[in-house]
Amino acid sequence: VKKANLQLKFLDIWDVDVLKRPQDINKQAHHTHLYSSDFLIVRRAQEFQIKITFDRPYKPAEDKFAVEFVIGPSPQYSKGTYIPVFPTEERQSVWRGRIVETSDNVITMGITTSPECIVGKYMIYVSVVTPYGIRRTRREPKSDIYILFNPWSPADPVFLDDEEEREECIMNELGIIYHGTYDDVSERAWNYGQFEFGVLDACLFIMDKADMPLSNRGDVIKVTRVASAMLNSRDDDGVLVGNWSGDYTYGVPPTSWTGSVEILLDYAGSRGTPVCYAQCWVYAAVFNTFLRCLGIPGRVVTNFFSAHDNDGNLKMDIILDENGKLDRNRTKDSIWNYHCWNECFMARSDLPPGFGGWQVVDATPQETSDGMFRCGPASVAAVKHGQICYPFDAPFVFAEVNSDVIFYRRQKDGTLEAVKVNQTHVGRMVLTKAVLHDGRRDITDHYKFPEGSPEERRVLEKAEEFGCQREKASVPQGDVEVEIPNLDVRVGDNFDVTLQFKNNSDQRRSADVYITGTVVYYTGVPSAEVLFKTPKVKLDPLQSKDEKVLVRGEDYMHKLVEQANIHFIATGKIKETGQIITAMKVISMHNPKLIVKVTGSPRVSEEMYVSVEFTNPFKFSLENVDLRMEGPGIMPFKRTSITWIETFSPRRAGSTKLIASLDCAALRQVYGETELTIQQ
Repeated sequence: VKKANLQLKFLDIWDVDVLKRPQDINKQAHHTHLYSSDFLIVRRAQEFQIKITFDRPYKPAEDKFAVEFVIGPSPQYSKGTYIPVFPTEERQSVWRGRIVETSDNVITMGITTSPECIVGKYMIYVSVVTPYGIRRTRREPKSDIYILFNPWSPADPVFLDDEEEREECIMNELGIIYHGTYDDVSERAWNYGQFEFGVLDACLFIMDKADMPLSNRGDVIKVTRVASAMLNSRDDDGVLVGNWSGDYTYGVPPTSWTGSVEILLDYAGSRGTPVCYAQCWVYAAVFNTFLRCLGIPGRVVTNFFSAHDNDGNLKMDIILDENGKLDRNRTKDSIWNYHCWNECFMARSDLPPGFGGWQVVDATPQETSDGMFRCGPASVAAVKHGQICYPFDAPFVFAEVNSDVIFYRRQKDGTLEAVKVNQTHVGRMVLTKAVLHDGRRDITDHYKFPEGSPEERRVLEKAEEFGCQREKASVPQGDVEVEIPNLDVRVGDNFDVTLQFKNNSDQRRSADVYITGTVVYYTGVPSAEVLFKTPKVKLDPLQSKDEKVLVRGEDYMHKLVEQANIHFIATGKIKETGQIITAMKVISMHNPKLIVKVTGSPRVSEEMYVSVEFTNPFKFSLENVDLRMEGPGIMPFKRTSITWIETFSPRRAGSTKLIASLDCAALRQVYGETELTIQQ
């Protein structure tokens, strides 16, 4: 009888409710209501609530219970993979617990995780102390809890104290990625899709595939560094295979993608088979999805005229022969028309004060860092101030925005003489999307002081102290200038390239000029020459004069590579003075656009129609055309062939976009988009 009485007295657990519906308090308070997931998702260092139903009212003085959180295969308290949470003030662990409310047999418990806890998927148990030992609830997969980084909490190293920036860099699923050239910027819409079904699991799988120890997964510096290696497939079977060859037979052309979701779901669904193919903006866009999905503020930035220097100095060498003509065989360094990387926001407790905030991370495999293809996190503030001794990879980023372009003349005996130094060409402009609207934000001043300012000179001297080499030769200023102004050219059109000469001297000047036009990949790598002319120019004293050179559509059309860029270099030698004159210009051709139209009632779960139209403006037919379309919250990814009408039913209310791309071997990078607002 005594034993039976004891058995009745101890607490028994009837139900555990983790309050996981999107409208419940947890997902609303933790800004996780947009995740398409049936699980509870919360952010660390912020209280969430669970409801526990017992078989009788809870008596704090007599009853002892704990809520236990477990992550990984072999949980240990010392490793942060087993964490008990207690309801009383007298007994607390690294996570805090408190009773928020008691009602009959139901208690509401508030749980606050620590600001450095492991980010990932936890199992939850409730255990009760009984006279016969500890009783624990059974494993219930539906109650598993995802815990993410928290940029809303001042205690978390990713804290970003600006609500609009958080709204853009964590909550916005739509992005704009800039490409083209600095004086003719093009835009590419992108669906990051960080809240789409399966994306959070795919991001956690990336860390599993890297064999990243669970105990490191609360450290944002380690997480972003591992991700910068894992998003490319070089040396670790990461997410994306890079391909700059122009031949995409065995995969999707990089220009064809419109979002990250399909890429991440393919990678996770195949248990880690790398996805084909990517170039820099695809790496940056998918990395951005990873960052925002896990709660790390992230944005994609584009650096126009980005130096990819093969020998680690601050010099991009262009070699001319003794007459001033470009020597392509000896010119090895490449200047990318643009290069995209990511910035993520974090405190840097491993660096001196002042170097936290935005950090560069780059998943495009260019150079190895500590033996792997990865880059960052590198403090943007450290790059700006030339403090490039601080980890990780700051000298590489510094060179991307600060290298000088040096023109060398190769003498008959093989020696090189510096004849012109251009200190402003590289890192001409750094752009990212504006906060909460579709405009651009110029953030060049985050990376460098104004060109020619005393601060800039001091920064370059500081960088030299840390081993960056620059060209010291002083090149005398010549009295003749040449420039190539920008042009707005549609693919296939004939156009004139104008050389604008200016004679600043009071004497006559004459020159043999070489102008070459070469189709280039956006990485600056030449493909085929489409123009070579050698005009002779005569200038009267103080005269300005334009020399026009015709470029015909039929000469370049069949030689264009995917991003339709032609790089013009004009060089020459002034007969009277021996001065070398140079000018460079990348002309980025404009492709025809897709027209995207939406009809139907813009309401959640109502059927709507979208049509995509395209008119071929060329004299030849386009074959094997691939069309793609998607929109966050309204339409999952779809692909088809030309002339397309598709039905879709929006999943959730709010403002969003439909993004479409058209791709075929003869014409890459054709886009269209439309904005729409869905009512509840």
